[in-house]
Amino acid sequence: MKINQDTVLRGKKVALVPYTAAHVPRYHEWMQSEELQRLTASEPLSLEQEYEMQRSWREDADKCTFIVLDAARWPGQAEEESCMVGDVNLFLTNAEDPTLGEVEIMIAEPCYRGRGFGKEATLLLMAYGVRSLGITKFEAKIGQENEASICMFKKLHFKEVAVNSFFQEVTLKLDVSDQERRWLLEQTNHVEEKSYTELKRPVGVLET
Repeated sequence: MKINQDTVLRGKKVALVPYTAAHVPRYHEWMQSEELQRLTASEPLSLEQEYEMQRSWREDADKCTFIVLDAARWPGQAEEESCMVGDVNLFLTNAEDPTLGEVEIMIAEPCYRGRGFGKEATLLLMAYGVRSLGITKFEAKIGQENEASICMFKKLHFKEVAVNSFFQEVTLKLDVSDQERRWLLEQTNHVEEKSYTELKRPVGVLET
């Protein structure tokens, strides 16, 4: 989505940055994992297909994608690609209801799971969706075996509304009432929104 192509959302644990071509090799490496393929219901792609997917996610008006970085290490302490933790997505797939967003979160690096990175990344994305995209309803579809993710979304006030036994998938939803909106914005009042271009500029480089 072009609206977020220069947006960084920086929280306490995570920084969300636009998904660029520079992230594709690491992302492609992640998606060779059979565990991640199973948890995300994804098929493995070739590297060239992954680049095509990245271009699609960047250009399509119905996909808002961020790469999740370790905020303690980026920017400044390590190369950006080595700070990658996972990704988070908001899909606007209902043409009849542009206020409905489907949320997906993947913490690909095992050492970052269970430490609050997925929760904060999801909260940052949801708050961005409410503030900048006009989202008033969220939906998440999660594999039944992914109990950790189901539990996390329930902690974010999502309610289980359906179980698809054929696809072995649970659907959870959250309607953003005034009360939920206040709660969501309170949970993310520490977040800084910055320019990706500015943060990536090398220290000491001055514009002429």
